[in-house]
Amino acid sequence: MVAYCQNVVMLKCAILRHCHMRLLVLAMLLSATFAPTVLADVQWEEDGWLATIGEERLEKGDEFGCYGMPNLSWKADPGAVALECREYVENRIDASKWGSNPISTYTPSDLTAAQHTVISNQGFSVHGDETGQSATAWHDSQNIPEREYDWFDLGRRGGSLEKGIAKISSLESELDAGGLVNMYWIGRIHDATVRHDSEVIEMLSKRDDTWFTTWGEAYSYWAVERCNSFNHSLENSILSFESIDSVACRAASNAWNVPITWVANISGANVLDSTLQQIEVGDRNSKEGWRQEGSILYISVLAGNEVQFNLTEDVEYDILGRTQFFNNKSAALTIGGHSTTDLFLWSKRFDDHEFLKFTWLLTPRGLEDGLEWLPYVGIGVLLLSVSGIWLVLKKDALAYSKAEELMPEGESGESNG
Repeated sequence: MVAYCQNVVMLKCAILRHCHMRLLVLAMLLSATFAPTVLADVQWEEDGWLATIGEERLEKGDEFGCYGMPNLSWKADPGAVALECREYVENRIDASKWGSNPISTYTPSDLTAAQHTVISNQGFSVHGDETGQSATAWHDSQNIPEREYDWFDLGRRGGSLEKGIAKISSLESELDAGGLVNMYWIGRIHDATVRHDSEVIEMLSKRDDTWFTTWGEAYSYWAVERCNSFNHSLENSILSFESIDSVACRAASNAWNVPITWVANISGANVLDSTLQQIEVGDRNSKEGWRQEGSILYISVLAGNEVQFNLTEDVEYDILGRTQFFNNKSAALTIGGHSTTDLFLWSKRFDDHEFLKFTWLLTPRGLEDGLEWLPYVGIGVLLLSVSGIWLVLKKDALAYSKAEELMPEGESGESNG
């Protein structure tokens, strides 16, 4: 009887240990499950300046696009990088004052056309400069884009804004030749702050023939050719004009609604007043407004905004179409701010040059120096968890087996109850 009681106690202890081990296994499984998530959160650090300086730059007309995500490879999975980076931007700041969705991104030069299509399906229309594609846009003044996928490879005719690398004479020649001239800028390389060329900025400040814009803004201006429809009439010396806002058409080309400069020939009439503000020939950043040169009336307006002009008389008039660039400029200039991890360091020096517009290609900061071992810790946690689970299960099975062997058997061979 005493032996029997001892056996029962031992069995109960074994069962209790069995429950404790199950809890331990559950804890190990949970640690293995959540370790990758925790590691993913510490693989990068967001740029806090987006909430402050970012809003200021947005109001000034800058654009925010994508550069990439730490520990994700464009080559291995371009769709995943585009999606993660797009969500990183969308969750923190609007891409432009013309549209909240980011449509510009950096891509490396070794991607295939099929991979660029995958990126385009994530909502990106401009895929960076010098990307190595056969279809290109603005690699020279005659390389005028004809199809949406031409914008997957934008030229870099303007060179770099970095001091010692920028070439004023080459930049001036490209602007004189016309078309869109794109420049490169990065604010920091490793721990070294990059200096900009103030002489280049001084030269640019004197260019009244240039539209200073961004990648997405320039693309959206070009894309309106696909949605080229408008209403207009002249009655009692009142000229009415409206560019029709076709949401479906803009969605098909994945473009924003930006001010487009339309051209009207109003013969010998003059504009007395308008529902639009008057702008000057020297205005070189996108805005709504009108100006007149002789018989030509330039109307810069958003699609869907009906405007009216009070003319001096009823005349024969004609809508001639749109200009190549805003306010009939002969050239356009964009600056791509590559690998923007710290908006303060990348942008603060340009606060006094508001005519310049930047396309900030955002990426979070990766792991700081000295923390690169964290992913290996995660792998170690996972391996230890799996090994621990195996050992616990093995020990659990042996203990349970021994406990059963200690139970006395009756004459029939069954355990005594």
